[in-house]
Amino acid sequence: MRQIEKLLNTTVSGKLHRRRGFDRMRFRQNVPIMLMFLPALAFFLIFRYAPIGGLVIAFKEYNFGDGVFGSPWVGFKNFEILFSQPQMLRIIRNTIILSFLQIVVGFPFPIFLAILLNEARKLWFKKLVQTLVYLPHFLNWVIIGGIIALVFAQEKGFLNHFVTQWSDTPYPFLYKENSWIAIFVGSGIWKEAGWNAIIYLAALAAVDPSLYEAASMDGAGKLRQIWSITLPAILPTIAIMFVLSVGHFMEVSFDQIYVLQNSAVSAVSDVISTWNFRVGINGGQFSLATAMGFFESMVALLLVIAANVIAKRTGNSLW
Repeated sequence: MRQIEKLLNTTVSGKLHRRRGFDRMRFRQNVPIMLMFLPALAFFLIFRYAPIGGLVIAFKEYNFGDGVFGSPWVGFKNFEILFSQPQMLRIIRNTIILSFLQIVVGFPFPIFLAILLNEARKLWFKKLVQTLVYLPHFLNWVIIGGIIALVFAQEKGFLNHFVTQWSDTPYPFLYKENSWIAIFVGSGIWKEAGWNAIIYLAALAAVDPSLYEAASMDGAGKLRQIWSITLPAILPTIAIMFVLSVGHFMEVSFDQIYVLQNSAVSAVSDVISTWNFRVGINGGQFSLATAMGFFESMVALLLVIAANVIAKRTGNSLW
């Protein structure tokens, strides 16, 4: 018995020693990868997590002399001031409407574009279209704003050149609320749809081609194949992207709004991001701006949780 126990102890001890040696070897092999990961980790710690401590400004009467942690506490006074302002309801309403339109109208476009590119059989045509639809993503909103002005300007716009041939007066596309909203949503789709389609194209690349061949042999047409094979294959990706997009529901792009807005459409273009810039940066009311940012973050968190619950019912959730 003693010999058997000694043999078992020796075997277990040997396995543990080999296991530890294997773990140490694997750790040494992964050291270069972990070193490559350090800049990304530092970026998120410095620029994503460290600024969270500045949210205490929302509950203080912040001033440069006392600093973030030395300024006096005022509790929820900044939130009371914030939501007692008469224009605040309009600003929140504008943010919700524009974000809703961006998701409802803009979210399906990358999916539709990815499916069309996936169905393209001519490689040269597919590459050409991909290049053309990806290109706007790399353009700054200042450049895109100039392009939009060239197309929709009232006096010398490309589109009004044709309008004046049918009418005596040009149409002020950028100065009418309805047309401005359409231009805002359309320009966002034009800029980002091609780039966002990359994720869905990657998901479509994993679909087994034999499924389409089998469906074709069974008499299924293209639309039926897309409905029964393509869409179910990318449904998990769609669910995850939807949850992530809802997380940015309250974050209407400041660059896009700032470049396109004007005083004639301020009733529909003034959103939380522009209000924060005007009050927080230009006006120096940092506590009010932080309170608004805190409110925006809380609403976004609740929306992400709700969207994830909905996605979980389809069997595809973020967590």
